[in-house]
Order: sequence, then C-alpha cells, then structure tokens
Amino acid sequence: MIAFGPVPSRRLGRSLGINNIPPKICTYSCVYCQLGRTIKMQADRRAFYEPEKVFQDVKNKVEKARGKGETIDYLTFVPDGEPTLDINLGREIELLRPLGIKVAVISNSSLIWREDVREDLKKANWVSLKMDSVQKETWRKIDRPYGSLQIDKILEGALEFASEFKGELTSETMLVKGVNDSEDHIREVAEFLVRLKPATSYLAIPTRPPAEEWAQPPGEEIINQAYQVLSEKADHVEYLIGYEGNAFAFTDDVEEDLLSITSVHPMREDAVDEFLDRAGADWGLVHELVAQDHLVKVEYGDHQFYLRRLREFMDD
Repeated sequence: MIAFGPVPSRRLGRSLGINNIPPKICTYSCVYCQLGRTIKMQADRRAFYEPEKVFQDVKNKVEKARGKGETIDYLTFVPDGEPTLDINLGREIELLRPLGIKVAVISNSSLIWREDVREDLKKANWVSLKMDSVQKETWRKIDRPYGSLQIDKILEGALEFASEFKGELTSETMLVKGVNDSEDHIREVAEFLVRLKPATSYLAIPTRPPAEEWAQPPGEEIINQAYQVLSEKADHVEYLIGYEGNAFAFTDDVEEDLLSITSVHPMREDAVDEFLDRAGADWGLVHELVAQDHLVKVEYGDHQFYLRRLREFMDD
C-alpha cells in the first residue's frame, strides 16, 4: 500500500502518508529508527514505483477519505526509507498538484547536496530536513550514513536549498542520550540552524523501540536544556515528543490544556502562574500533576520550568 491515512500529525494536521520507498531502503541506518536497521543501504537515486501508480493510489485514498468526510491538510512523503532516493519524486509531486492538497516531504537531508534532489524538493509546499548533528563523528555514530556521504556537503546543500526554497522549511533534531545531547553539541546545531533559518526547529526523542537498545532518550532536564539553548538562537522551537492526536487541542479542561502545552514546550514558572490565573485555577492542580508524575519540575539558569513527564510517551 503506497498511500495510508489520513493520520493526525503534530506538524501537519491531518496528513495522508505516501510510502514511495519499499522497506527498508535508506541512506542511513539510524540507531533510533523505529523500523529497525536498514535492510539495504544506498545513496544512488532510482525508480521504485511508476509515478502514475503513486498518483493513482493517492488519488483513490483521497477520494475515499473525502467520501467519509475526512479532512486532509497535507499529502506527505514519509516512507519506510529516505524519500529522496526516489528519482521520480519531483514528477510525483507534480502529478499530485491537481488534487488541490499541499505536499510535504520529510527527509533525512542526506541527499540534499544533489542539485536534482533540491530541484525536486522545491516543488513541495513543506519540507523537513533532519539535523541530528553537525559534527562528523557524532553524525556517523547516530545516523550511520552510507559510506560515500559527507556531512560537510550535506550541510552546504541544506543551506543552498534553504536560500532558494519558497515553501515552509522546518528542521528536526533527534536527541539520543549520551550521543548528541550535550550543551556544547546543541549549541553547534543551534549555530547552524541560525544560518538555515527554518520556520520551526523541532526537537525529538526516541519514543518507540529503537534499532539499537542503547539508543535511549535523555531525561527531562537535558531535554529542557536543549530547548533553552536552541531557543536562544532559533526563533521557533518545539518538542516533537508527544501524543500526536490532540496535542494542539485547547479546551475548557485546564488539566488537559496544561499537559498539552507542556508536551510541546516547557513552561516557565511565571508562565504557568499566568496560565492558571487566566483559567481561574490554582497551583493545587500543578502540585497534584507533579505528585501523580504527569508533570516534572526542572531548573535551567535562574528559572524553574514545568514539562510533561516523558515516560508517558514511551508506552508504545
């Protein structure tokens, strides 16, 4: 099945997925990948499915979804491998345009140094580029790239793409405990993101069983530190660690709203105080959520922050 969904997506609303790469062909074999180790590694682009077949599968899925009253915000290339390995990616995006739905591509950035890849991605409305590290050795340890790939060329290609792309560009950094989560390392990533200028810089952690058991998420204090360091440089930073369903659903339920907000970004103590005041609630609710282990209180700099307890996202 090439087309699947639509499914809820924190970044893209209601997203209909497009699996344009057979499992699991990729340029990387990331230690945290929920699909396991890469079966076939390659860096050469080639055809996998006929573009017309991809279009027809997506078109049929869109028609069925609309027939059931489902909304679709994006058609998203998010396959069981790296989507830009598909040499027909640009053609497929062009075929999908008449459906009248925005097109997104979630890429690991590994082939962004190629001009033909950049040209294909320019046809999309929304592109995510993964930036786990800007250090060669750390990049190799966490992403385990195909042998011929070079981090310097990837970073240069990403900057060139960002300077030309007319759509919405975002970045994603996956934090793995003890590998790329130090303050110095995050600062280096932040310095690069200042140059890349994504609309949103997402911080992610492994929330499902990873390819390697040792690839574990850092704790809340480290997550908060990473968030604060990135926020010093980047304009808009968000977590990408929580429940995809109603993370942005704001209701009259103060507890639900508070947990939703803190699953996206940490709240400083004074911000929590203002939130409670507007909601007509008191600190008893917060203390109860901390006691129940739904919220955790951490320090960074001269401030106290409240975060959604990460273990709540690790059950899957």
